[in-house]
Amino acid sequence: MDLGAIFLLLALLILVGLFIFTPFSVRRARRVSQEDQETSALMAERDRAINSLQELDFDFSLGKIPAEDYPEQRAALLKRGAEILRQLDDHQSEAAASDAESRLEAAVAARRADAAVVKDQVLDADDELESLIISRRKSRKAKSVGFCPSCGKPVLGSDSFCPHCGKPVR
Repeated sequence: MDLGAIFLLLALLILVGLFIFTPFSVRRARRVSQEDQETSALMAERDRAINSLQELDFDFSLGKIPAEDYPEQRAALLKRGAEILRQLDDHQSEAAASDAESRLEAAVAARRADAAVVKDQVLDADDELESLIISRRKSRKAKSVGFCPSCGKPVLGSDSFCPHCGKPVR
């Protein structure tokens, strides 16, 4: 093995080593403070309480929960959600809300409204897509530019081959 090949191999190994070592040498500057972590945990807990209330209301509307158990479970979830909101308010150094239950109810109502809007938007998008497909099909059927030289059936301008017999049109 000649000296040039050895130096080339050594240079290649050094480059590979630097490439592999680079992620370990760079320090991550993003550190999450303890306060941010606690705030995030409280917000996640608040979202879980809101979701639990929504699921409870939905299950009650479907008849899965007996009428005598529903008020107790709902009150317990509202109390838990209110406590989470109080902790969040205390943690964020804002004025403590005296009506945390009503704020939680407003958050549940907002989520329901958002879900209804998204569902309507999806249905509107589907209707719009269907109408575009129908108009496209109508325009394609109406735009016959000629006839196949082999079988005599109508062909479109974008067709390279006859859709009926498969022979080349051009």
